[in-house]
Amino acid sequence: MRTSKPTQARKLTQSEAAVSLDDQAGLRLAVVADTHSRPHPRASEWLTALAPKAILHAGDIGDLAVLDDLAKIAPVIAVRGNIDERVNDVPDAVTIDIRAGEDSALKLLLMHIAVYGPKIRGDAAQLAHGSGARLIVCGHSHVPFVGRDRGITVFNPGSIGPRRMHLPIVFGVLEIVAAKLSLRHINCETGEPWSP
Repeated sequence: MRTSKPTQARKLTQSEAAVSLDDQAGLRLAVVADTHSRPHPRASEWLTALAPKAILHAGDIGDLAVLDDLAKIAPVIAVRGNIDERVNDVPDAVTIDIRAGEDSALKLLLMHIAVYGPKIRGDAAQLAHGSGARLIVCGHSHVPFVGRDRGITVFNPGSIGPRRMHLPIVFGVLEIVAAKLSLRHINCETGEPWSP
């Protein structure tokens, strides 16, 4: 598998965002990636049923109308992917501070290309450590997984865009309930939980 490297000609753009935990219900975020302009036809149905507080898009958006459609379900925080290089209004990386009142419950780094195989790339680890992120959410490979490397958890939601080879069409769910983080995948074709 070929992995793209960030272009050296363009400076990496970063931004910050915050999401608040609800004291009673906790927090549920939907995580999507690699829509490539054509999300699965049932994706919005399952995302709406999930009722997330926000939707994170880990890049390779394609047509920006995808973000507008997702925003009808919940607020969207998105990063640019390697096919989105001419999109100037979308950053390359976003540090998201999940807050419980005045305190930070978890910091996560949202970016498109963060791993090489199961290992975190040096640039992604440096960004995560520099921002205090303990979780990296990324896309690019279309391979859904949860892993750990360099003291950081990595979550790839897979792809809700056109099928690539034999890979499933899935999205991710990030939940924090009673101070516990859970990460899982949902099959876009059936709405059922997905696991390898």
